[in-house]
Amino acid sequence: MNTKWFALAGCLLLAGICAAKEHDDYQKGTLLRMESAPCGMQEKGGKSMAGEILGTDSQSKKTKEVLCQEYVLEAEKVIYRIRPNDDKHPVLLPIGETAQFRLHKDKLILRVAEGDGKEHEYIVVSMNPREDHREAVASKN
Repeated sequence: MNTKWFALAGCLLLAGICAAKEHDDYQKGTLLRMESAPCGMQEKGGKSMAGEILGTDSQSKKTKEVLCQEYVLEAEKVIYRIRPNDDKHPVLLPIGETAQFRLHKDKLILRVAEGDGKEHEYIVVSMNPREDHREAVASKN
């Protein structure tokens, strides 16, 4: 009976270690700047009462450009341009601070210790190699 409990406890401990290892692959980077970038158009329209009754297509539409937060995150080898995945409630990140991030499927998962400490999903808009890293690699060859 005791061996079953020890085996179960060992399995649970091993599963806990494996689950913790899953999120240990964080990279570090610095948030350099935040810019407002155009990310679409918002259209607001309304039908007039006469258009509804007569069946004409008399709508007045107002369009305006929507701006999204776009951050520049500098890692050891790559510079990422990222946008929040949640457009309605984006989290404002502290510029100049170190952030931990990991790439998961097609998203960048980011957390900043100075912020709320939670993980937030970001869309990678672009990736460029760092110039100083590229020059260091070229000088080795």
